[in-house]
Amino acid sequence: MLAGASWAQRQVEFEGRPGTAIENDRIELITLNKGGAFASLLLKDDPGKMNPMWNPVRLARETSAPPRFGDSLGHFVCVDGFGPTSAEEQKAGLQGHGEAHRQPWEQVSAGREDKVQKIKWRATLPLLQEVFTRQLELVDGEQVVWVESELENLLAFDRPINWAEHGTIGAPFLSPEKTVVDASVGRCQTRPHSGRVSNHALASEREFTYPVAPLMDGSTRSIRSVPASPNSMDHTGCVMEPSKRLVWVTAINLDQKLLLGYLFRREEYPWLQEWMNYPASLALSRGLEFGTQPFDVSRRQTVEMGKLFGVPAFRWLPAKSKIGTRFAMFYTRVPEGMEKVEDVRLEGGKIVVEGGGKRVSLAASLRL
Repeated sequence: MLAGASWAQRQVEFEGRPGTAIENDRIELITLNKGGAFASLLLKDDPGKMNPMWNPVRLARETSAPPRFGDSLGHFVCVDGFGPTSAEEQKAGLQGHGEAHRQPWEQVSAGREDKVQKIKWRATLPLLQEVFTRQLELVDGEQVVWVESELENLLAFDRPINWAEHGTIGAPFLSPEKTVVDASVGRCQTRPHSGRVSNHALASEREFTYPVAPLMDGSTRSIRSVPASPNSMDHTGCVMEPSKRLVWVTAINLDQKLLLGYLFRREEYPWLQEWMNYPASLALSRGLEFGTQPFDVSRRQTVEMGKLFGVPAFRWLPAKSKIGTRFAMFYTRVPEGMEKVEDVRLEGGKIVVEGGGKRVSLAASLRL
């Protein structure tokens, strides 16, 4: 810890919603008290205070558009469920994307151990009969938030679960031709067109190699960035690289030279979904959604799918048991000329990001 410095969690408001801020000398993260979304992530020394997280409330206000997307905001967790519910589930009161992001989160502990701040929440999921807990750790002098979560089954039978980290970036961090997304992925497929929207740019249910995806007109396009004249909504699912234990996804704003990244265990999150919501109003959002399934579809559909590309489309939660996950979220500047990411790894107490002959090394003293 820097001499004479002290940081503590504090209660704040974000877009009129109660939240909790955790900060050190490098970064500040605001987590909403209801639903646990990561609503704001800032570098302390960034004069522009660029928040990469999606804020549909602000975007609606700035474009004079009606609010959309309900309680969804920033990086929120979809558990247990990711996608629409069946008619029977809807009748029983279960909504899409699971219960966790709609429930109040009870803070069960907060404090410091040497240089490490810790804060832990618990959310009870009454319809699903599950308990979700999440702990954040932030080390003095580091630009990494360590996120550890646990899901407990209160019922006496094994069940297939759907769990996704709906990390979502938004304008102005997400900007046409100025923000690029890279990831350690293998085989990919475009989401089958369901008729929910009509303005698809990508072809339906086609395999491709990231980032070059097939278009409706038979041509192809790199989907690393938002096109110059956005007016589409599409969705893709990619298998995380099978040869790696730790896998990653990053987004760089090339103008601001700011990078948001995630590093996580492939065995816990074997899939990366990208939701590319690109309206002509420029109220842009893009999901960097790492989780247990290739597309945001109902539980029944994931079970019926079983596997895609030989990789399971759901995870088992055994009877009266708990399963967990852990990942790192980091935010940093990148050097001039770093316009892509080719590798992210954790080594020697550092997160190392490399691409285009450039390198960023961040202190990362905890483990994955």
